[in-house]
Amino acid sequence: MSSVSFTKKGYQGALALVGLLLVALNLRPALTSVSPVLKNIAAGLSLSPAAQGVLTTLPVICLGLAAPLAPRMSRRIGPERTIFAILLLLAVTLLARPLSGTLGLFVFTALAGACIGIMNVLLPGIVKRDFPTRVSLMTGLYTVALNLGASLAAGATEPLRQAFGDQWQPSLAFWLVPAVVAALVWIPQIRVQHTVRMRPRGGHSLYRNGLAWQVTLFMGLQSSLAYTVFGWLPTILQDRGVVPVTAGLALSVSILCQVITAIVAPLLGGRMKDQRAVLIGVMLLTLCGLAGCLYAPTQSLWLWIVILGLGQGGTFSMALTLLALRAPDADTAAELSGMAQGVGYVLAAFGPLLVGLLHDWSGGWNVVGILLGLIGVGAIIVALGAGRDRLVRQHD
Repeated sequence: MSSVSFTKKGYQGALALVGLLLVALNLRPALTSVSPVLKNIAAGLSLSPAAQGVLTTLPVICLGLAAPLAPRMSRRIGPERTIFAILLLLAVTLLARPLSGTLGLFVFTALAGACIGIMNVLLPGIVKRDFPTRVSLMTGLYTVALNLGASLAAGATEPLRQAFGDQWQPSLAFWLVPAVVAALVWIPQIRVQHTVRMRPRGGHSLYRNGLAWQVTLFMGLQSSLAYTVFGWLPTILQDRGVVPVTAGLALSVSILCQVITAIVAPLLGGRMKDQRAVLIGVMLLTLCGLAGCLYAPTQSLWLWIVILGLGQGGTFSMALTLLALRAPDADTAAELSGMAQGVGYVLAAFGPLLVGLLHDWSGGWNVVGILLGLIGVGAIIVALGAGRDRLVRQHD
């Protein structure tokens, strides 16, 4: 008999952790797989820069618009069954997206964003329920898995396009494979019965709470920068003379660098009474990295790519950590997550859209840097409020 054994509870916990990480792995490939081949898509379908901006914006809008569906579906069929169904829908969507012409590309891109938005809301609640004493650590781990999925899609989609005979359609459809794998591994979770109680909204009391809005705005503004990078960084770099494979690799490396601060920032912030210093520090790193990618000589590109990744890994993981740190209980955390991700991602969608419109209007990227700087300054301002040692109260 082996000296290592699992109790039933321990085995189920390990299986739940693996399943959760595989689900998290699927929360970004639908988004980051587009930008490395965006120029090819635009050439093949005759998309203008404005249309490309809409394409990169649609899934982010749907992240927010679909977020309120998550608690409703969870109450009806349970969070585990909801995630399983959404994973299957995501796989079908990723298969149909590149094979349905111009209209289908936009429709199924939007639907993919909606699928991700629903899972985005449910995963923090499952983490808080199943790992209540290790919220910061688990948030860091599933953020690492999320970043790994994003990085793989960003770095591998262009080589896949070349491997598939310079066809972008199969290189996009390939990303249904991780969704199918995650759904298969998740099957045991739908057999486990959990009671999830989500308090009625009581007239949307959080929408009248100043601290809840500060957390929501930080989520939205940092996400706006993140999805701008996901959607536009390879195109920006290609326009600056970087070859397509290297541009996709740069996005991939930046996302991989996020792994470091995705773990370190929540652990550091969770041990501090006040998170303002951490929030401001990672946002300043993000702004420095963006400025370097836009304006610095391309010979120094990899320095700025690393700085950008370190900044954005910290801003995203801290935005998620705030959902737990600012909430006094699990019910309020669930409501705050729904508000921050619902409203926040709709707000975030304006970043990629405005970048496309400004680039179309100006014919370059210089003015885009001003927009990104303003978004970053706005995030720092709201971080001064969101990072305070205070709790959201339902009826404040």
